[in-house]
Amino acid sequence: MFINKEQIMQFLPHRDPFLFLDSIDSVSKEGVELHPGDVADNKETVGVEIQASFYVREDLEILKGHFPGNPILPGVVQVEMMAQASCFVIPVRLLKPFEIDLKVAFMGIQSTKFRKPITPGMKLKIHCICRKCRGEFNKPIMSYDCKIWHEDKVMSEATIYATVNY
Repeated sequence: MFINKEQIMQFLPHRDPFLFLDSIDSVSKEGVELHPGDVADNKETVGVEIQASFYVREDLEILKGHFPGNPILPGVVQVEMMAQASCFVIPVRLLKPFEIDLKVAFMGIQSTKFRKPITPGMKLKIHCICRKCRGEFNKPIMSYDCKIWHEDKVMSEATIYATVNY
């Protein structure tokens, strides 16, 4: 399931300068591409993987102050990028995912590592996999293992915890 930036903005409440996804390139489980409504319950949600993309533009507002003359994408933005991508597990749980009022509450992060600096001009791939999904179907508490890649290198990684209401 490919989701472009306009569709991302239909689903997420984020906007520039705090939207850190250009596209959702795929949503799959065990190598099988998923589509809206393919996942019937919390148990089936575990193992769903998201592949997303983001290009770090030189004119990105956040880079003007972090750091002048040596721009580096802040770690907190990298975590936010992973959190935004992880939300795209939800569309495969719903028949009409772009018609909901999504409310996400970020609950925590664990095992966060920033391995290499992310700088302007980098094409990033964000990979998230749902590891746990508990609670009511429309109010699950979820955890995701996430990584940000540039070319063949892991740039950062984290385990993200969130609750979602729709």
